[in-house]
Amino acid sequence: MEGYGVDEAVIALKLKDASNWWHDINESTLWQDRIFLILAALYGLVAAVALVQFIRIQLRVPEYGWTTQKVFHFLNFLVNGVRGFVFVFRRDVQNLHPEIVQHILLDMPSLAFFTTYALLVLFWAEIYYQARAVSTDGLRPSFFTINAVVYTIQIGMWLILWWKYIPVLVVLSKVFFAGVSLFAALGFLLYGGRLFLMLQRFPVESKGRRKKLQEVGYVTTICFLCFLVRCIMMCFNAFDKAADLDVLNHPVLNLIYYLLVEILPSSLVLLILRKLPPKRGITQYHPIR
Repeated sequence: MEGYGVDEAVIALKLKDASNWWHDINESTLWQDRIFLILAALYGLVAAVALVQFIRIQLRVPEYGWTTQKVFHFLNFLVNGVRGFVFVFRRDVQNLHPEIVQHILLDMPSLAFFTTYALLVLFWAEIYYQARAVSTDGLRPSFFTINAVVYTIQIGMWLILWWKYIPVLVVLSKVFFAGVSLFAALGFLLYGGRLFLMLQRFPVESKGRRKKLQEVGYVTTICFLCFLVRCIMMCFNAFDKAADLDVLNHPVLNLIYYLLVEILPSSLVLLILRKLPPKRGITQYHPIR
């Protein structure tokens, strides 16, 4: 019996030490600044990689305009660049008034991130329906309509909060974005999964075919998990103060969250989609190669 008591005391002491460690870092101004600068540096690195890839593609096929591939990499550059800039001045952002300005600066890159990766869903949907000889005329208008609705609703909530700060509306804004993230996750699961299964039915007769199958499978899995984790975390963010991502004294949570839902997924997807398009024969519908 005494042994059990000693073991429980040791476990309780370890849990207390772990709690103190977490609390000490979160409350330390020095560690807050260090973690936010680490996040800024990581975002800056991803933005630089996306920009280099965009330039390489432009130099490879300068005769073509804004293909989906170019737009995807350019948006990646913008999203990660802006996010990195925000984290460089994270403490200044926290002091901005009215408070809604803080939410806009922190949330707008997330909306742009949704648009960036929704391009992949659009591309895969086009490939899938073209392969099945189904018209794709309505896909791009649907893509723009969905994005317009999402941005309109979110901007509308921001404008109301600018006019009058309503705490319940802040919660609704976060829940809305959780729903948008779930919608994106399901989009990847639906069209990425369909394209993967369709490619699987074809005989794997070449190294290129196998690579394309792996590419679709990896990117689908990464993006689905990325948006699913974002959805779950945004729900906690909305209802649990301990999971609030919009405050300075949760730097460790910020580090974990942004690594899992933006930095790591973006890095892996850019790595997987690093192949340049061929110099001849590229079309507007063969951009993500």
